[in-house]
Amino acid sequence: MTGGNRNDVTQLLPLLEAIPPVRGKPGRPRRRPDAVLADRGYDHDKYRRLVRDLGIQPLIARRGAEHGSGLGRQRWVVERAFALLHHFRRLRIRWEVRVDIHQAFLSLGCALICWRRLNSLR
Repeated sequence: MTGGNRNDVTQLLPLLEAIPPVRGKPGRPRRRPDAVLADRGYDHDKYRRLVRDLGIQPLIARRGAEHGSGLGRQRWVVERAFALLHHFRRLRIRWEVRVDIHQAFLSLGCALICWRRLNSLR
């Protein structure tokens, strides 16, 4: 969690380094994703190079390029999750000063979204 006045691109590398190991398949747990999807705000050769140095393929939209690059299909899932979280009033505007309380409400919101989704599949 960072303050609201921080630029997103400054938190890209700490976010990628904070990814926990992913279990599931036999063998050593994966520490890094195969690729990172990002919008035009992350379009800079410096950040592309830093992400590649971590062994991750950067799929970042170019500034000035036409829309329709195909990244929207994958990013739509994330944007939909943000939209669903904004239905919870406490998460729409962060009133909590303490990070742990906000993180708890965020986890609770994600759990409720998953629970509702699973109930709708019945």
